[in-house]
Amino acid sequence: MLTNLFAIAGVYGDSRQARKVEEGRELAHFRKEVTRMTDAKDAVIDNMLTRRTIRRFLDRQIGEEELQTVLEAGLYAPSAGGRQGVLFVVSQNREVNEKLGRIKRANSHVRTSTDTVYISREQPSIADDPGIMNAFYDAPTVITLFVPKDFLYGPYDASAAAENMLLAAHALGIGGCFIGSAWDSFHDPFGQEVLREWDVRTDYYAAVHVLLGYPKDAQAPKAKERREGRIIRR
Repeated sequence: MLTNLFAIAGVYGDSRQARKVEEGRELAHFRKEVTRMTDAKDAVIDNMLTRRTIRRFLDRQIGEEELQTVLEAGLYAPSAGGRQGVLFVVSQNREVNEKLGRIKRANSHVRTSTDTVYISREQPSIADDPGIMNAFYDAPTVITLFVPKDFLYGPYDASAAAENMLLAAHALGIGGCFIGSAWDSFHDPFGQEVLREWDVRTDYYAAVHVLLGYPKDAQAPKAKERREGRIIRR
């Protein structure tokens, strides 16, 4: 009788010990997952805060796998009503990109920067340097986002997609630049010919460009100080 009781107690003790070991493993796994998720969250936020506009690119095309990752990020951007109406046209044709960039520059009536009001000293824009004649800054890849002409929220959808793409590019070590009002890049006979060659639907128009390329400068531009008073809480 006593032998049986001792045997039962032994089994119970072993079972309790096994449960403790298992609980310890589960706790360790949980802590590991929390750490991993925290690190991932920190990486996402850091990617957002360290992204900079790049206008100086290496004379080298980005990789195909990287391009596909950037495009996929754009495809998964939010869109009004889940419509997914943005069309992405990728151009890696140096001649076409340069000509469209020059048309864009000619049609851009920007206010010239001053000593105190400027866009970037490290990565000059066409407003900072009137000598820059290509508004695409010789980027090896230019992605134009087209949206429906009759859809009010088209430009917002394009902007959301562009931001996703720029963040993905930055995470991959690729420089990017957002160019708005893309329609005037095609306000020229050559631009109209390009639209026909690209077979873009006539009920769509160019909303924004996303320029991509490997950064020419090893050091990223410094962020401007954030303006105060832009957050209102009530």
